[in-house]
Amino acid sequence: MNADLKPLEEQVVVVTGATSGIGLVTARLAAERGAGLVLAARSEDALRELTDEITSEGGQAVYVVADVRDREDVRKIARTAQNAYGGFDTWVNVAGAFLYGRLEDTPVEDMREVFETNVWGLLYGFLEAADHLKDHGGAIINIGSVVSDRAIPLQGAYSASKHAVKGFTDALRMELEEEGAPVSVTLVKPAAIDTPYTEHAKNHMDEAADFPPPVYAPEAAAKAILHAAEHPQRDVFVGGGAANLSILGRFASRLMDRVMEASFFDQQRKDRPQRPTAKSNIDEPTGDLEERGDYEGHVAESSLYTRASQRRGLAGAALAGVGALALGLYARLRRKRSDKGTDESESETERTVTTPPRTPP
Repeated sequence: MNADLKPLEEQVVVVTGATSGIGLVTARLAAERGAGLVLAARSEDALRELTDEITSEGGQAVYVVADVRDREDVRKIARTAQNAYGGFDTWVNVAGAFLYGRLEDTPVEDMREVFETNVWGLLYGFLEAADHLKDHGGAIINIGSVVSDRAIPLQGAYSASKHAVKGFTDALRMELEEEGAPVSVTLVKPAAIDTPYTEHAKNHMDEAADFPPPVYAPEAAAKAILHAAEHPQRDVFVGGGAANLSILGRFASRLMDRVMEASFFDQQRKDRPQRPTAKSNIDEPTGDLEERGDYEGHVAESSLYTRASQRRGLAGAALAGVGALALGLYARLRRKRSDKGTDESESETERTVTTPPRTPP
């Protein structure tokens, strides 16, 4: 990459989706580091409260009420940065819409809304940032996901949208590099992050939604984002679990199909019904300055893998661990199938003994 990035304390950083989860934590950490902030989201009350919080502590921040699905709103974000600071140095596309459900049970209209935010909304920000930074230099950081590389069941539409994010990111990066633009383009691919994601997702399952482990704290993602704002890099996984899932999905794709079929349906559904009055960020703004969600399992507060990978290449180390992980997953799958087969065999035997044969009509 041709970018020469400034220290964060000398930067102006644009953050979309700034009032919840990863975007909120990124904004707060960037303010602590001395960056000027341009905060964008749909909820004006939350934006105003966050801006007041940052400025009252000596930081610099302005806000823009914007729906990234509207390209004119995204242009307004760039104009606000220009008017307040004379421009910006890093643009972070965080805003996202979330959706759970089997594809056959999910209205196409909801899938389309996910793409409007996650793909077109991100692309509008991507293009706006590139237009400015080609002349000034800086970083564009797109928030993808491990599902940018490996789709998962019950989040098919979300996975497809993040695949599209990866495609746009990779293509525009090459185009900017080919023309010699001084712009760093990074795709951040988190594993599951303990944010209000499941509470804000639109859910077409009967059960409440949950994360498949391992789950990481939003600070791990925010620190990875801010590191990329200062140090050019192509992409970064947040969490070793994300890296392993991606690598296994590439080199042992059929195995991963079977592992997910055996475990990811149960892992993404809680043993209780979803709340009938739950709001979704597809239908309305939901950001209310909530950093964490309600995940009940273990949350890793940091990722040694991510910290190390951002300082030196860990491709070899990651691949070295794939064999052991693959064997472990395969053994687990075999045990599950073996147990299931035993149960089904016993059940079939019981049916044979207790159920009289049906007489054809």
